[in-house]
Amino acid sequence: MNRNKKIFIFLPDGVGLRNFTFTNFPEIGNGKDYDIIYWNNTVFPIEQMFKYNEKKVDYLKPNPLTDVFKRSRTKIELKQNYRQFKDSAYLTYIFPQSYKTLKSAIKSAFVSFLAVLFNYNKDLIFIRKVIKKLERRSRYYKRVKLQLQKEKPNFIFCTNQRPLSGISPLLAAKDLFIPTGTFIFSWDNLPKGTLVVETDYYFVWSDYMKMELLQYYPFINEDKIKVVGTPQFEMHFDKKLIQSRKVFFKENGLETERRYICFSGDDITTSPYDQFYLRDIANSVRKLNISGYNLGVIFRRCPVDFSDRFDNILEEFSDVIVSINPDWKKYGNAWNTVMPTPNDLKVLVNTIKYTEVVINIGSSMVFDYACHNKPCIYINYNTDEVDINKWNINTIYKYIHFKSMPNKECVVWLNDKDEIELKLKNILNNSSKTVVNAKNWFKIINIEDPKLASENIWNEISKIIS
Repeated sequence: MNRNKKIFIFLPDGVGLRNFTFTNFPEIGNGKDYDIIYWNNTVFPIEQMFKYNEKKVDYLKPNPLTDVFKRSRTKIELKQNYRQFKDSAYLTYIFPQSYKTLKSAIKSAFVSFLAVLFNYNKDLIFIRKVIKKLERRSRYYKRVKLQLQKEKPNFIFCTNQRPLSGISPLLAAKDLFIPTGTFIFSWDNLPKGTLVVETDYYFVWSDYMKMELLQYYPFINEDKIKVVGTPQFEMHFDKKLIQSRKVFFKENGLETERRYICFSGDDITTSPYDQFYLRDIANSVRKLNISGYNLGVIFRRCPVDFSDRFDNILEEFSDVIVSINPDWKKYGNAWNTVMPTPNDLKVLVNTIKYTEVVINIGSSMVFDYACHNKPCIYINYNTDEVDINKWNINTIYKYIHFKSMPNKECVVWLNDKDEIELKLKNILNNSSKTVVNAKNWFKIINIEDPKLASENIWNEISKIIS
């Protein structure tokens, strides 16, 4: 029996909310009689919203030097991967450092100095040891250690491997002999050097991701890696989320006789020229409507893009574009206090159900649409406004995670804005054969049955603590 087994679901930030709070994940765990407690380091009111048991992380800032060594570790890893795999794409993951203030300039200079000084595998071992030593000295570590000594969980499951705020709690758990595991959050994370926390077990989407983890982090033992899938796509198989076409169209001001395509926006760093791609799509839709089609564009903004860069386009093309924004809510003034709401799952699922195709730049939305047997178009040209000295579309598809694509026919490629009308016509006339290929790609980056991820995670947790 699991009744007395206490499982901490550790939310170091808001990234894991959708996967591990809004899905059936807690319900499945409760069904196994676990005492589930959300160890919450976010501003999202879990207990108030869902009546789940919740403990707030006794949070203090990590040691200020930890971030410096963490950033240098990432830089060293990426440079080593570049040398080992002879692929310059790894270097594109190294973001420019800030020198805007004296403090940030000193910090950035120290990061660069460490990255030059420590540049070999043995140096990475040293850097990892320094990070742990720094955190063990921090007040944050001491606070969370006392919290764990009081609560005595049987297992801690960290919902995301990336945040600095996760190091001390998981380190304290290790020092108290509490087993820990972390979930690798996204399909593109491992090549980017984003493994910040170190745990006893690692939960990954697929055999492909397991191979990546072993390749980039050879200090991890293979038997500590659990292939479970991801709850990210489970919502697409939840019939309770589906609205009728009539209700969805009425709620969002859509025209009942129109067929819609979705333009899924990227964040401003990934795609700073997104607004001009949206304009090209809207122009082509207008032309198709003149020739007898009745089409519209649903624009789904990237949830963390709060810029006004789309406003002029949305106003100019209000006859064809309807904006259905992600349902996220501000719980404070800082950017990281903007959190998804449970309703956003319904918004996304129905947006996909009632659109014919999604258009974007290299997004994992290809897999969301594949779950609904619908195709994806990847934009693959520079608009006239692009300054290729600052950003180039050709960089995007050289990113390492696209090597998982079994063939180029998994998506429809939009290589020029003059192709938009023809390729939309082909899709609308059901002549696109990419969905089968996209599903095959999905099986590479995820498990065979995407509905079983939450169940798989709980089964692995059960094995670990028994």
